[in-house]
Amino acid sequence: MNVIEVKGLKKSYGQVHAVRGVDLSIPAGEIFALLGPNGAGKTTTVEILEGFRSRDAGQISILGFDPHSQGYAARQWRDRIGIVLQSAADAGDLTVIETVRHFSRYYSNPRKVDEVMSAVGLEEKSGALIRNLSGGQRRRLDVALGIIGNPELLFLDEPTTGFDPEARRAFWGLIEKMRGNGTTILLTTHYLDEAEALADRVAVINNGLIIETATPAQLGGRATSQAVVSWRDGSQVKSEATDNPTAVVTDLSVHFDGEIPELTVIRPSLEDIYLKMIGGADE
Repeated sequence: MNVIEVKGLKKSYGQVHAVRGVDLSIPAGEIFALLGPNGAGKTTTVEILEGFRSRDAGQISILGFDPHSQGYAARQWRDRIGIVLQSAADAGDLTVIETVRHFSRYYSNPRKVDEVMSAVGLEEKSGALIRNLSGGQRRRLDVALGIIGNPELLFLDEPTTGFDPEARRAFWGLIEKMRGNGTTILLTTHYLDEAEALADRVAVINNGLIIETATPAQLGGRATSQAVVSWRDGSQVKSEATDNPTAVVTDLSVHFDGEIPELTVIRPSLEDIYLKMIGGADE
């Protein structure tokens, strides 16, 4: 069973077609990254799936439920998901731990508060008022509130904005642990290294349409793209683009009778492929 199933999703704002027929299928236990430049339609798509925004057309099933239904079933459904928005309002006069404890009471099977505080690196700030937190610390609190309910499905919208490199790596470990426990995760991010490190599959959206869905290694023909072999030959650095880098390296090894000076073999990065697919820089 797919945890997320979307067919023909559309959303317009007047003459602006933000989402123009998106299809998505995400199975249980997968980390799925939705990539795209600002204005591509990814945030609108995710907000519709979260139930925060209406749709004009299309079929949606999230954990077997339409997020735009009402009543008791909708409350039960909310108990099964976690959401980390791009930005969130909070009560600045509460402490961090008061806030996390308060939110834990909304869920039928919450995670332990101390465990969540440790997971997001806020133990030392547990008694601090929210208004006194730095931007990165407030973002960690957003993540804590998203995972406190022990969700089956977690939506993460630009979750590591404001994190320092060490905090980002720790967060990646948390997400991988959650996936290992069976949580399905839909992630949007502008950090291509984050998508490559975490996602089982990625989809690139631009102008309201999904361009391609694939693993990070295979997106845009990346796995079969030409490699660039570079080496030093005397005072010059030479390079060759090739479909068969092994043959080039073998020939160079014979030429240099062993060790090849300053040898590198590089295929296009995920960022190279992504920028090519969206037609330029990600603004």
